[in-house]
Formats: sequence, structure tokens, C-alpha cells
Amino acid sequence: MKKYLLLFCLMALVQVAFANSLKDFPIQTQDTTQKDSVVIEFGKAGKVVIIVESKEDFEKLKLMNLNQIISELDLEENVDTGELTIVEIRKRDGSVKEVVKVYEDGGNTEVNVAGMRVYVDESGENTRVKVETGTKKKSDPPFRSYFSMDLGVNNYLEDGGFPTSDKPYAVKGWGSWMVGMNWMAAQRISKGFYWDFGIGFHFYNFKFENRDYQAVRGEDAIDFVQRTDVNGFKSKISSSYLTATTMLELDFGKMKDQGRRGMRIAAGPYIGYRLGGQSKYVYEEIGGSGRQKDKEATGLYLENLRYGVRGELGVGRVKFFTTYDLNELFQEGKGPALNPITFGIVF
Repeated sequence: MKKYLLLFCLMALVQVAFANSLKDFPIQTQDTTQKDSVVIEFGKAGKVVIIVESKEDFEKLKLMNLNQIISELDLEENVDTGELTIVEIRKRDGSVKEVVKVYEDGGNTEVNVAGMRVYVDESGENTRVKVETGTKKKSDPPFRSYFSMDLGVNNYLEDGGFPTSDKPYAVKGWGSWMVGMNWMAAQRISKGFYWDFGIGFHFYNFKFENRDYQAVRGEDAIDFVQRTDVNGFKSKISSSYLTATTMLELDFGKMKDQGRRGMRIAAGPYIGYRLGGQSKYVYEEIGGSGRQKDKEATGLYLENLRYGVRGELGVGRVKFFTTYDLNELFQEGKGPALNPITFGIVF
């Protein structure tokens, strides 16, 4: 039964395959009016032509059945893979383009023709046939570039822990945002293994938990001044950096040909140069006068360079990241010893 189905599928599929292939490889025909022929028509435009050289050949053809026709093709099968090439086009330069390919695996047969697939399953009691079209496998380019955005929350570590609420520079989690825009590229090293690198603009915002303290620039260091003369609403410091990042990435989904359904991990160093920095204090005078803002665009003794380690974890289409600065936020001796840390998501 499988051979019958296979033959009729091939009749239809080869017609489609040759329609596309002959555009690039035209076949010159010759006059065959002196020869007898048997024409088998099927479908709307399908046709199989058997040319008979003599009456003896025609008599032999009448005695053959479909199984004999298939066996007379004398096709060579790859014993190790079960792969069988039925139709191929030989170009003038000697190269070969395979048009129809068959895979045999026990009771299962797969036929590939110009992007179409036919599956014949005779392993059960009933024979099942499945036809797929347009099932081209997505390619994994060796090099690609892309744009991504980071959105995270900031904090910093002091002596290995987060500053407690009694410290004037203790950070409030909600409102201490990090926003980044990255122009990245990925170079494939091997299957599922990549080198990612790029440059980005990152903005850091550290919002103080105690809004009564204002960060100001003192003569020799940053000072945190408690404002008792006004009602404070918001107090924070911010900085922006131009950052270069490089990471090595393992994509377990690509390793197993599962696309984005696998887990991805990446890690690597980064270095950034500070573009700006300021403090901002929003307050209202006692008795009420409307909200006012004080800004000091002085850098607040921030370090000009920042460097650290970035890690990423992706599951499906979701990717998380974390960054940790190996150097301190403020210049040595100009402020508290704080190492920024960020957790967030990549878009």
C-alpha cells in the first residue's frame, strides 16, 4: 500500500517541482513522433509519459505492475540513513540539485519535494498520509545585529548588604529605575554558542527611602543634608553612562533545534563612561507654596568610569538580566562605599 501511495504522491509532487526547476534548467526536447508512448494523466495537469521503443518493449510493459515499475527504477538507497534520491537535476557545471528525496524508517516514509513533505505511516493498523507545505526550517545566521531595551530596579551594596533604612542614602525599591537602550550584535561561534557585543546608553536613578534628606555637593565630599525647613516629597540622585558590553551566550534551544523553547544564559563584562549626573529634591515649603525642585548638575563626586559583570537568563521569549558594578558609585573618599546592582528584564 505504501508504494502505491508513494508513487501517486510522487507523480503529483514531481510535476510541481519540475515547474519551478525548469525555469533555471530548461530541457531541450526532440521529436519523438517515430516512437510509441503511453500517457497517464492525473489531476488537473499531472502527466506521466512512458516512451516505448519497440513492440516487444510494449508487450513487456503490459505485463508489469506498479511494484515492478518501482523496482525497475533500480534506485540506490543509503543503508545507514534510509535516504533515497529519486529525482535530481545535473547542472552544466557538474553539480547536482536534488528535487525529490525519500526517507525510509521501518513503517514510516517521508518524501521531500521542493519545500513540500509527504508522510506515509504504515506502522499501525491503518495507513496515514500527511502533507505539509511551506515547512522550511528557519535558518540561524552566523552574524546578526539587533536592538534591545533594559528596564530594571536599582540598589547598591555596602559591606556586602543593602543599606538599612536609618542610612540617609538607603534606596527605595519602587522608583529607583534603570533604563537602557542597546545596539547589539551576535556572532555564532558554534551551534548554540554565541559571542554578543555592543554599545548602549544607560540611565540610573537612585531614589532615597528617606525623602527628608537632600544630596548636595560639599567642599570635599557629598553631603546628605536633612531638610527640616520644608516638607520633602522626593529626593534622588541620577547618572547616565555610555556603556560597552561583551558576553558569551549559550542557547540550549538552538543546540537541540528547538528554537526559542529552550533556556539561554549569557555573562560577560562591561565598562561605561559617565555622561552626566545630578541630584534632585522636590519639596513644599511649610505652610504651602506649591511644589518646588532643586537640582545640582555637578556630578556629586560620582566616578567617571564604571565597570562590572552582566548576566542574562532567557526562558522562551522572556529574558532577565542583572548587573553588578565592581567599582564604587562615588569617588574614593568622596562618599559612602556603595556598589550599584540592578535586576530587570530585557525587551
